[in-house]
Amino acid sequence: MNRLFGLLPKPSPLRPESRVYDLKERLDWGEPALTIIDVRDRAEFNQSHITGAISMPTDSLLATAANCFEVTRDLYIYSNTDDEATAVADRLRGAGFSRVAIVRGGVAAWKAAGFPVETVITPVAEPPVH
Repeated sequence: MNRLFGLLPKPSPLRPESRVYDLKERLDWGEPALTIIDVRDRAEFNQSHITGAISMPTDSLLATAANCFEVTRDLYIYSNTDDEATAVADRLRGAGFSRVAIVRGGVAAWKAAGFPVETVITPVAEPPVH
């Protein structure tokens, strides 16, 4: 257990719409018990995503989420627009997930706040040497 728990205030509870600062506060607290889901396409995810996020494009999200997460897991969703993220969050709630939030502004807001992002580098195949 992290000794700082007693020094840091407990993070804000999950809200249906969360600011990037709310999510970062939970991550910094040290006991996040949450999953960050990027529902953009894989190419956009590979270019840049919130550190620790997983890629679950919208077309396969419900089936994948049902197999991967408890319905009481805190899920933070983001996409290219808040409207897209809200639509996905509503679908998850309709499928029985009770703790779903959108991250307002997505990866753009995360970057604007100066928080860390990750990229996925895919190796480029070298032409065969003859």
